[in-house]
Amino acid sequence: MERDTGHLRVFWQPGCTSCLAAKQFLASCGLEFESINVRERPQAMQMLQELGARSVPVVSRGSEWVYAQERRDLAAFLGVAVPAVALAPAVLAQRIAAQLQATAQFTRELPATIWEQSIVGRTDRTVIDIPFHIAQIAAGFLDAATDGELTYQHFERRPRGSHRAATAVVSEIHAVHTRFSAWRAEYSAGNGAKALRTYYGAQPLASVMERTAWHMAQHARQLEHVLVSHAVQPSSPLGDRELAGLPLPEGVWDAEIGSLG
Repeated sequence: MERDTGHLRVFWQPGCTSCLAAKQFLASCGLEFESINVRERPQAMQMLQELGARSVPVVSRGSEWVYAQERRDLAAFLGVAVPAVALAPAVLAQRIAAQLQATAQFTRELPATIWEQSIVGRTDRTVIDIPFHIAQIAAGFLDAATDGELTYQHFERRPRGSHRAATAVVSEIHAVHTRFSAWRAEYSAGNGAKALRTYYGAQPLASVMERTAWHMAQHARQLEHVLVSHAVQPSSPLGDRELAGLPLPEGVWDAEIGSLG
C-alpha cells in the first residue's frame, strides 16, 4: 500500500463533473495536488476504502479527507474562503427547468449513429447516457427535496434495452420536468436553508440546488459540444437562460482525458 505523506490528493474518475470542478477549484486556489484517476491507478479504490470514503470526488490530506461534491465543504477543508451561493433558489429553479428543456431538444437532434459512441475514459457511459444522466441529476434533487435522499446511485442509473433511444430518453426528461414543475409551484423561497439528506452529508437546500443546476449545465454543455462536433447545429444553443451565474468548470471536458473517442 502506498504511504500517504500528507500532501493533497484528489481522487476522481473520468466523466465526473464534480471531480473536474474540484480539481479546478484547488488549482484556482494555487494549491498543488496529486491527481488520482481511480479507474487507472492501481490500489486507488483500496486507498479510498481505508480513508472511509465510498465515492468520488474525494480530497485528502494524510488521513483526513472530505467529499468534494460541495464547494463549501471543500473550501472549509482547505482553509480557504468559503464561496456563497450566488443565485437565489428561485433563479436556480429557472436554470434547472431551462436545462431540462434544452436537454430534451438536444436529445431529439442527436444522430442515431452516435447514441452508443463511448466517452473517453468511461467504457460504461455513451452519448445517449448523457441526457438520461442530466434527468437523473434533477430527479435526485427532487427526491431529497421531498423528504427522501439524494444517493450516489441516482448518478449511476442508465437507460436499458429499448429505452436506450432518443424518444425514450426524451420521455424520461419530460417526466422529470413535469415533476420538477409541480415541486417548483409548491416551493417556498424562504426554505433555502432546509437540510436535505445526501450521500455526502446533510446540506442546505440552496446548496444542493446550486450543485444540481451547475452539474446539469456542465453535462448539457457536453451534449451541445457533441452535436457541434458532429456537424449538427443545435436549434436552441445554450445561453444565459441556462447558464448565467452558475459556478461552472472552465472546460467542457476534463483536459486529463479529452472528450469523445
